[in-house]
Amino acid sequence: MCYGSAIYGIAALLLSIRAAGTVGLDTRQSVLAALAIWIGTPLLFYTHLAPAMAHATAAFAVALFVVVWLHVRERWTLAGGLALGAAGALMVMVREQDVTFFAAPAIDLAMRVLKHPQHWLRPALRAAGGAALACGVSFLPQAVAYLALNGRVGPSRLVSRKMNWLTPHAWGILASPEHGFFLWTPLALVALVGLGVMASRLWRAQSQDDDSALPVAEPRGLAAGLCAAFVAQVYLLGSLDSWTSAGAFGQRRFVSSTILLVFGLATILSIMQRLPMRRLGLAFVGVLIWWNLALIAEFATHLMDRQRLELSKNAYDAFVTVPSMGPRLAYRYLFDRSSFYRDPTVSPPHY
Repeated sequence: MCYGSAIYGIAALLLSIRAAGTVGLDTRQSVLAALAIWIGTPLLFYTHLAPAMAHATAAFAVALFVVVWLHVRERWTLAGGLALGAAGALMVMVREQDVTFFAAPAIDLAMRVLKHPQHWLRPALRAAGGAALACGVSFLPQAVAYLALNGRVGPSRLVSRKMNWLTPHAWGILASPEHGFFLWTPLALVALVGLGVMASRLWRAQSQDDDSALPVAEPRGLAAGLCAAFVAQVYLLGSLDSWTSAGAFGQRRFVSSTILLVFGLATILSIMQRLPMRRLGLAFVGVLIWWNLALIAEFATHLMDRQRLELSKNAYDAFVTVPSMGPRLAYRYLFDRSSFYRDPTVSPPHY
C-alpha cells in the first residue's frame, strides 16, 4: 500500500505533464511545475508520510480521467465515450467526491453541440451513451460493495448526513486557518491564478470560424470545463460539515486537483520566463514550497496545533526553528522513523 501510494502519486504527476503538453503548455515548465506541486502541496505528505489514505491514488485517477477526456474531446467517438466512462467510474470508486470532475467533459461537450448542433449532436449522443454504459458497468463492483456495507448504492449515511447543500463552508475551506487550502498551501493559490490565466487565454483565443491554429480544438469548452471542475470541488467540499478535516495535514481533499494545479503553475512559470525579474519570482515560489515542507516538519514533530494555523508562530518555526532542527529531523526520518509516531507527552530520546 505504501509503495502503491508513492507510485500512483508519481504517475499522477507524469500524466499531468503529458496532459499539459496536450493543452499547449511548455514541457520544461510543466516538468518544473509538477515537481513544485509535488513537494509544495499536501501531495508529498500523502504519498510518503500518510500513504494509507486514498489521496495519492485519487490524484492519479483524476489525472487519468482528464488525460482521457483531452484525447476523447478531439472527435467524441463511441469508443472514446466508453473509455471516458470507464476512467470516470475508476475515479469515483477511489473517492466519491471526485464525481465533480464529470462537469468538465459534460460542459465541454454541451458547448460543442450548442455551437455546431448539426455536426456534433449525433456524435455527442453516441459518446455520452457509451460513457454512461461503461461507467455503469465499471462501477458494478463498487455498487455491490455499497449494498453489502451500507444496504444501498451510495456512501455511508455517516458521510451523507454531513452534507449541507447550501455549501456554507466554501470560503472557509479555502481561506480559514482551520485547514484553509490557500493558507496551508499558498502555492495552490498561485497555481489557481495561473489556471485562471490559462483559461482566459483559451477563451480569448477562440476563433469565430476556424480554430485549427490553436493548440486544442474548441478551446472555450476546455477552459470552461477545467474551471467548472475546480469550482464544483469547492462547492462540494464546502458542503461538508466536517470541512476542516480535523487532525489532517492541510486541506487534504484538494489533492485530487493536482493536475489542475500543475496546469496553473506551468502557466505561471512560463509567464515568469519572459519577465526581467524572473529569479525573484522563482525565489518566491521556492519560499512557498519551503512553507509546505516546514509545516510538514512542524506537523510531524507536534510543533504546531494540528487543528489550525497560528500564522506568526508557524512562520517563526518555519524559518527559524525547523532549519535549526534539520540534521536531527533528517536522522530521525532516515533511521528512526517510528519516533514521529510516539506519544508527544513522553520525552523523546536524545540523539
